[in-house]
Amino acid sequence: MTLTRSTLICALTATVIALAGCGAGSTAAQSSSSTAPLPADAPALEQVYVSVVAKVLPSVVQITTDHALGSGVVFDTKGDIVTNAHVVGQAMRFQVRLADSPKTIPATLVGAYPPDDLAVIRLDQPPPSLHPAHFGDSTKLRVGQIVMAMGNPLGLTGSVTNGIISATGRTVTEPAGNGPGATLPEIIQTSAAINPGNSGGALVDLVGDVIGIPTLAALEPQSEGMGGAAPGIGFAIPSHLVTDIAGQLIAHDGHVVNSHRAALGVGVVTVVGPDDLPAGVGVSSVTPGGPAATAGVQAGEVITAVNNIPVHQTAELSQVLANLDPGQRVPVTLVTADGGTRDRKSVV
Repeated sequence: MTLTRSTLICALTATVIALAGCGAGSTAAQSSSSTAPLPADAPALEQVYVSVVAKVLPSVVQITTDHALGSGVVFDTKGDIVTNAHVVGQAMRFQVRLADSPKTIPATLVGAYPPDDLAVIRLDQPPPSLHPAHFGDSTKLRVGQIVMAMGNPLGLTGSVTNGIISATGRTVTEPAGNGPGATLPEIIQTSAAINPGNSGGALVDLVGDVIGIPTLAALEPQSEGMGGAAPGIGFAIPSHLVTDIAGQLIAHDGHVVNSHRAALGVGVVTVVGPDDLPAGVGVSSVTPGGPAATAGVQAGEVITAVNNIPVHQTAELSQVLANLDPGQRVPVTLVTADGGTRDRKSVV
């Protein structure tokens, strides 16, 4: 399954559907008169939906730059808004539209952390009516829970879709843009539709807590390059990671001081073999004093396995590391400059 980011700019095409007229004795007329009654608990569930939308939607904003459009969630009363790193891109200035006003408010980048695809921007003049969202505990989520995705798909402000949590703890890799795509661990999979422009918005439970930030939609393999989303397969960054990384960006002047990620401390590139297929991850640089340097890994060598899992390209290395714990000691298999093979134990 190939993944695609929620595209940030999209043209909305109107579709006209022609309806054929039916006579009084038609099958359609008869079917509508014999529609089954709603379940007894349907009005109560409907009211829950209405209440959650009324509670959370004021916390969901629209973010625009010169080249992009996406969503964000009000994080605190100081005017901090959390969104995706791919929504902010390389921009430093933004226009933000709150749910209760047609006017936009200028905002400035606080910081971005592309490895987790998260960023924080801050309103220049936060209004007193700002509604910070309440973030729930995503570590307690269960498959089957009903959720709603709120954002600005296709520029339609304040749109809501619903579905369930299909899985938790996924590891997915975003498509590469100007660099390697981010590998995101602990991702929530949901059947709530995540459409272009939903990125950075809110995935919400029926209590009205934000439990994730919608980030990716799956792309059907046969539609690769055509932008065809696979229905019912979307992904969101869990709220426990969102609050951690956003809190660090705010507290440390736009920097993340504890990523909670395993790392080797190397610069890498994908290398190809004689058959022109990816054959390993070449070490272009080694961070002095880092895990790889301590283990004796040298620039010019090629990593072919980590923790006994083969890696043929940089994305695969990122995925292996994303599933390891910081401080874990694992074997690293290397091909040396003279073509030999050696193993090293490295703390990641």
